[in-house]
Amino acid sequence: MDFAGHRVEDKLAEGAMATLWKVRAADGSLHLLKRPKLGMGSHPACFAGFETERMILERLGDPHVPAFVAGGDESEDEGGPWLIEELVAGTSLAEVAGRAPLPLDEFTRLGTAIATALHALHRQNVVHHDLKPQHILFREDGSAVLIDFGLAVHGELPDFAGDAVASDHHPLGTPAYIAPELLRGERGNPRSDIFSLGVILYLLATGRLPFGAPESLTGMRRRLWLDPPRPRALRPELPEWLQEIVMRCLAVLPQNRYATAAQVAHDLSHTQQVVITARGRDLKGGGWRAAARRWWKTVTAASPGRQRAADLLARAPHVLVAIDTEHVDAALADAMREAVRRAASADFLARISCVTVLDASLFAGQDDAGEIERSLRTQRLMALHLWARELELSPERLRFHVLDGSDDAGPLLDHAREHHADHIIIGARGSSALRRLLGSVSARVAAEAPCSVSVIRPR
Repeated sequence: MDFAGHRVEDKLAEGAMATLWKVRAADGSLHLLKRPKLGMGSHPACFAGFETERMILERLGDPHVPAFVAGGDESEDEGGPWLIEELVAGTSLAEVAGRAPLPLDEFTRLGTAIATALHALHRQNVVHHDLKPQHILFREDGSAVLIDFGLAVHGELPDFAGDAVASDHHPLGTPAYIAPELLRGERGNPRSDIFSLGVILYLLATGRLPFGAPESLTGMRRRLWLDPPRPRALRPELPEWLQEIVMRCLAVLPQNRYATAAQVAHDLSHTQQVVITARGRDLKGGGWRAAARRWWKTVTAASPGRQRAADLLARAPHVLVAIDTEHVDAALADAMREAVRRAASADFLARISCVTVLDASLFAGQDDAGEIERSLRTQRLMALHLWARELELSPERLRFHVLDGSDDAGPLLDHAREHHADHIIIGARGSSALRRLLGSVSARVAAEAPCSVSVIRPR
């Protein structure tokens, strides 16, 4: 049988919603053919989910999702619609999760990769709504790929899957990983995926699912008010930062979770900067009073209706502030702080990263080069903290980094790309003959940055 020049070879899998086949193109390349389960006995969401996935994949362009190849509504066997996509050759997280609990270095590496892929998806205005180990693959370079978008929501497309849920009066999703608000029919919030990410991280750290795998709606609803066992209660050797990250992802109310998956990725890759609260230290949970309060909040909470990932991410930008700690200009520092305050007040979920650059090559040949570098790094880090103190922002909103490099602009641009900066604030230094000849750091950053850049001058 032929689909858009692809010859069907082997059946790879058959589930309740769809059948998967390996197909070969005329040039010999292999792809994946997906066909929905239709006909008597099939769930109404089968076709809705298939149409959702096809429409979404056609619009996505990112290495963290399978590439769309072709699709159609008819076939030679009159079997209905079909979809051909990239056949991702990689390891499934489900295989890795089978040997959980994982070592800390592997836990942070995989968690960072998943959170990075999730943020890339959210930035394209899509919420997955069925994130679980079986839907996560890893390419050879270690990057994560998210698959199966049958329950996803695109902010600019009809929510076919949501309509099917409304008519069926039963939430669609995997019971062990489904976010509490999805049990109330609230779709489109990217923080729902962050809850599912929290379940995955809990599993990788402890070898257990935080809420088990309930089969009934009543069992699923318990997560609306009951705390899961704390990771450190199950494994006392786990660090507080790990529990802080996981339990923040698993907060019952979406507004109490991380604002973006990029923030999760950042904390997993910079664990020494995680601000530890009672969430990370507690071993017993909140008790029955806390459970009763959560139950009341969920019962009385008004539904926000359908939400758009793009709108919610726009209210939680990552603001990167480039600070020259070596050449202090009081007027420029005040002007930059004012710019940061405006950004922080306009977007109350914004996270602020204060960064500076250290060129360790200047003393590389000296006998005590390592000691000098450590001393200067500590001094620069302290200077960043002192600079940010006058902002009077919550510690949870601030992060500090001393970047390595002989070229100030290069490390700033690399950091902005790696950590998904949405806005860079950088100071403009005074003019000089050398700057006019070689160009300024701020000019290069403004020209090459992957986001908006504000170049600040003192009044």
